Amino acid sequence: MFEEESAGVDEKVDFAAALSSAILARGVTLTWLRERLAESGNPVSAATLSYWRSGARRPEGPQSMAAIEQIESLLDLDARALLSLIGPTQRVGPIGPPQYPMEEGRLEQAVAETFLALDAPVMDPARDVATTAVTEVGSDGFVISRTTRTLLQSTSGTITNVPYLDLTPGVRTPAPTFSFVSGGHISRRHSHPSGEVHGAMFELERPLGPAQTTMIEWKLEYPPGYPSTSETGHGVARRCRDIVLWTRFHPDALPDWIEEVEETPTDTRVTPLFLDGATTIHQVRHGWGPGMLVLRWGFGERA
Repeated sequence: MFEEESAGVDEKVDFAAALSSAILARGVTLTWLRERLAESGNPVSAATLSYWRSGARRPEGPQSMAAIEQIESLLDLDARALLSLIGPTQRVGPIGPPQYPMEEGRLEQAVAETFLALDAPVMDPARDVATTAVTEVGSDGFVISRTTRTLLQSTSGTITNVPYLDLTPGVRTPAPTFSFVSGGHISRRHSHPSGEVHGAMFELERPLGPAQTTMIEWKLEYPPGYPSTSETGHGVARRCRDIVLWTRFHPDALPDWIEEVEETPTDTRVTPLFLDGATTIHQVRHGWGPGMLVLRWGFGERA
């Protein structure tokens, strides 16, 4: 089964024109090409080949790329002569509808009001494609900072900014320090009166068009007077391709117990985890969300 998508104007002209010219130069038909592809184990329908040649559609997905590689050989072209013209994918992929990631939508009103104060839609048209968050835990056993790198994608329209929030359910806190490491700058900050939701608006370096991606990196640090925090995590409102959370403990303050909390709009799952002699622990999810993935730890007996 081949994945296809309508082509962008410039990309479809370049790729389609090159494919059409190569077929003409080789003096073969689409039927001949289809038969040779089937013999080599890369079957492609005549309709799909016709779409590719006309520019109505372009190849998408690993099977289609393997077929194009075979076509290059069949048409006596240099390696990547066609592949290099396809350009980056414009498929957003399956993401599902945005949802509030926490079970029963607790804090939902505070979150909505914070988005409003940041001049952002409650469910913005962006999604985390892949996120890696690194949490540093100090010698007192509490969080010092969390640095997050995200591959961000526009799901519709063109976006120039994206909001991010820090939540402390049930605990009133001062605002943590948001700082942008790379990929843009912070234009606005807001703390909800409840003290449980703090947010920042990140302005991107360049506008992000439909299905386009960009990398951003930001950091959260906790100021003096901030309540001692022995948990970390990351939440997504849409399905995310990859999430990696890496928590690094100070060697002089390794916790006695650790648990993972996976919270979705419909369920909460708690799983004990163990360091097993290490000083760091990581959590990984593929094709996951919406939800909150959290790590908690403590010292002494688990309450």
